[in-house]
Amino acid sequence: MAGRWFDEWQVGDRIVHEIRRTVTETDNLLFSTMTHNPQPLHIDVEAAKASEFGQILVNGTFTFALMIGLSVGDTTLGTLLANLGYDKLVMPKPVFIGDTMRAETEVAEIRESKSRPETGIVTFRHVLLNQRDEIVCQCLRSALLRKKPS
Repeated sequence: MAGRWFDEWQVGDRIVHEIRRTVTETDNLLFSTMTHNPQPLHIDVEAAKASEFGQILVNGTFTFALMIGLSVGDTTLGTLLANLGYDKLVMPKPVFIGDTMRAETEVAEIRESKSRPETGIVTFRHVLLNQRDEIVCQCLRSALLRKKPS
């Protein structure tokens, strides 16, 4: 199991996730179609060319989902009971087809669960960066994790 138990985390723990992912046209088109997002900036090359970006802009909800997905293997795989929420989600730079993404995570807060003594809540600060080391997405994710079995 790759994820860590609640009691294995400490505030300030940092992970640079090894998996990187280059975003493809197929990723963007399928995600936009599956989520019924008809935004021309995501699916219409001519509309995108006429925009300030001059090219297809990758769907922001895909960008967010990729950031979380890249982090799961090192953080919560096998120990997660539930994601409780995402806060302070920002996307300060656009993502374009062909950009290569990488993620980093830092533990921002840890607290015991008041209602479930066998669990605790870890708040992760996730950051997604492109190949130029520009932050393209970041958020706080609160995760309810199991404690290590005795």
